[in-house]
Amino acid sequence: ASPQTDVPVEDDAVHVIKVEYLENGPLFSELKFYQRAAKQEQIRKWMSLKKIRCLGIPVFWGSGLTEYKGKSYRFMVMERLGEDLQRIFEDSGSRFKKETVLQLGARMLDTLEYIHENEYVHGDIKAANLLLGYANPHEVYLADYGLSYRYCPNGNHKQYQENPRKGHNGTIEFTSIDAHKGVAPSRRGDLEILGYCMLQWLCGKLPWEQNLKDPVAVQTAKTKVKNVAGKRRFCFKSSEIAKFLACVYGLAYDEKPKYQVLKKILLDGLESSGARYDGPLEFSAAARTRDHCAAKVSKVSKTQSCWTCCEMSVPSYLCLETPRMQKPRFCL
Repeated sequence: ASPQTDVPVEDDAVHVIKVEYLENGPLFSELKFYQRAAKQEQIRKWMSLKKIRCLGIPVFWGSGLTEYKGKSYRFMVMERLGEDLQRIFEDSGSRFKKETVLQLGARMLDTLEYIHENEYVHGDIKAANLLLGYANPHEVYLADYGLSYRYCPNGNHKQYQENPRKGHNGTIEFTSIDAHKGVAPSRRGDLEILGYCMLQWLCGKLPWEQNLKDPVAVQTAKTKVKNVAGKRRFCFKSSEIAKFLACVYGLAYDEKPKYQVLKKILLDGLESSGARYDGPLEFSAAARTRDHCAAKVSKVSKTQSCWTCCEMSVPSYLCLETPRMQKPRFCL
């Protein structure tokens, strides 16, 4: 490594070094994840088993300790990656095409299944932690395992236990309902976070984003979505994310998700759109029409009607049935 920290990385560099103070906890947690669960031979076997060409976990090359100007540091040598999705999302008008959202969701689902099978959860899935490949920008990688958690050490799943003192950890707009309650991360939490990410990428924003400074209000909003998920009526053609979240909400804390069922939901949406799981990722600005927001009112009983919240820029790929005179604060 060079002491010239202000010198830009050369275009042909294939490695990068992540450096933090020795006492930094997240980098230590990330290092342990790579050493235990992300050996390249493990990943190659998994890819062969699942018949996929890219798993989406960055290549870890090594680590070490060093000193600089009297201070101790830990470092990791990693594969160089490209742009993060958060920057691309903002440059695309804060909205991705439906096909791109489903591609990203299906690929991340494969990545999470591998992580979960190796006793870990990620805990902080978001666009800022998703990076495109440097050599191949049509590949996407889940990075930053500083909040990764070994939920099932030696095959023993952690017990469900709420702890208000640890509540609301993670990135507040995406964090799971369990995390709001201070419960240790689990597989269903990772999938719930992924669902919220897909929802934001498709919609442009989440229904609770105006309350991010109030974690309790965000938790309440997410809980309301969960509570009505089983009563929904699909009345918009883009129901895949709604179905995905409904399946995730139905999982028990320690239940193994049916990854292939969840993936099929997303793949069916891709097929109906004429897109492919491993097709090129297209990030051109999404059409700013009301197609994603236009309501298609379903046939409901005389005492019910279907409301939408286009004024919140939330698309009605799912409309929730409510009593006619009781308009919900938000719907999806």
